Amino acid sequence: MKSPLLVIAGWCASLAAAVSAQPGLTIYNQNFAVVRDQIALDLKQGENQVVFDGVTMQVEPDTVILRDPAGNPLQILEQSYRNDPLSQGLLLSLFEGKEIEFSIPQQVKPDRVVRGKIIRSGYQPPAQPGRNAVSVAGEPIIEVEGKIQFGLPGQPIFPSLGDDTILKPRLSWVINAPKALKTNAELGYITRGMTWQASYNVVAPEKGNDLDIVGWVTMDNQTGRDFVDAKIKLMAGDVNKVPVSDGFINYGSPITTPTAFESIPPPTVTEKVFDEYHLYSLERPATLHDRETKQVEFIRATGVKSEVIYVYDGAVIDWSRWRSYNRASLRQNEEFGSESSSKVSVMREFKNTKENGLGIPLPKGRVRFYRADGKQLEFTGENQIDHTPKDETVRVYTGDAFDLVGERKRTSFKVDNSNDWANESFEITLRNRKTEPVAIRVVEHLLRWRNWEITDKSTTYKKLNSDEIEFLVELKPDEERKITYTVHYSW
Repeated sequence: MKSPLLVIAGWCASLAAAVSAQPGLTIYNQNFAVVRDQIALDLKQGENQVVFDGVTMQVEPDTVILRDPAGNPLQILEQSYRNDPLSQGLLLSLFEGKEIEFSIPQQVKPDRVVRGKIIRSGYQPPAQPGRNAVSVAGEPIIEVEGKIQFGLPGQPIFPSLGDDTILKPRLSWVINAPKALKTNAELGYITRGMTWQASYNVVAPEKGNDLDIVGWVTMDNQTGRDFVDAKIKLMAGDVNKVPVSDGFINYGSPITTPTAFESIPPPTVTEKVFDEYHLYSLERPATLHDRETKQVEFIRATGVKSEVIYVYDGAVIDWSRWRSYNRASLRQNEEFGSESSSKVSVMREFKNTKENGLGIPLPKGRVRFYRADGKQLEFTGENQIDHTPKDETVRVYTGDAFDLVGERKRTSFKVDNSNDWANESFEITLRNRKTEPVAIRVVEHLLRWRNWEITDKSTTYKKLNSDEIEFLVELKPDEERKITYTVHYSW
């Protein structure tokens, strides 16, 4: 793609041209990006008309910043944005009420040319950012030889491009310069249509749990503009951004206050804390074409120690059923918490530490697990991870175990409303049909009331939080074990 063209003129003076420098991008994983362009300004004293053909089709016009990094003030009197690039429909609308030629293809014979008057073009302007799409104007209406027809009689042949047409989305300004000024100005704005996400491929050997992890960044450009040899940063974190509401945006006055557009560090794979988020810089400049998806490797680790964890969380609670109940009603309803599942979940866990071959903040994304089967890899599950700081533990659910079974049933339930207490007992059965020993973590949720204590148990437990406990049960191959416990609630 050619560099965007900037045309500068005195209000009644001749035109001059300048070229944009290498663009910069900071892409957020929330479908928007900050675009930075450097453009050469050659302003005359007085009012200047500045036109920039090279902005994206999804720019948010009220975010545009044009500034001189040297500190010279740029007094912007007007700012305009147009997003109606030249198209057949637009030209038809410009020639409404006029006659043009239409070419009609014919078999064997040369194409036949007829003249037709454009009664209605049927053109629908593209929706501007922050505005609802206008209603469809309908199909074209053309008068040919005194007769009216819907639709075009053939390929339209236009005598000219018409007045006031543009080839690309355009930003334009009226700038008042107190004196002549030449400078490399910075143009920055927020655009929608750009996003990125992380994904991870995790490979385990045929035997053992030492992992090889490769992390990829996938960038998607749907902005309507190419970015050639762009310096790219990726912002990881949940940045709050007010959505554009329906209807017209109140753009207000263009922003002219100097704002620090951060520069890109030297070409290395880097990561740093930026405010409350993490900022990743790509290894080298990259070209990102419009409607292109591009992947870049950003992490590679081998020999990452991990552990396979089995969890039986047997309680099945359909909260849509119990949503209308208050806490006082739930604590004495015998059916609450009685339903259960037999599935034992499989979790993969590893520490995100430097000692474990990692130790960098991991952006949220999809994690896919594979295990070697001889020389081939077999897919064993996938899930999402959230943004994970360094030195934290990553635990990912990958599926349910085939050869492990759990059963959970309530054995007793009693409520004494006069003395404000309830007792509830459960029996949990676990079976291991594997050929190797396993340890299963049994998680129980104590949801009836905030005040509780375990008054009887068949094995020790660990308190996970205010309403969860966990039993660790070890089973030999083909072994079955039962655990029981009683919880006492008081209010």
